[in-house]
Amino acid sequence: MGGIDISALGILLAVVTGFGSYILGRRMRAKRAQKRHEKNQAAARAGETRQVRRARERREQGK
Repeated sequence: MGGIDISALGILLAVVTGFGSYILGRRMRAKRAQKRHEKNQAAARAGETRQVRRARERREQGK
């Protein structure tokens, strides 16, 4: 009488789809966070004086 028939295949498909969506969301979020981080670093570097920029470049070359 109007009951919903949920098969094992349907449940498996829903689980796999949900897991795929979760993984895709995490990847997209990580990319967005990396872009935001790079943008913030570029903005911080834009405000540096020449002396500060050169000191930072020397530190980075020493690594």
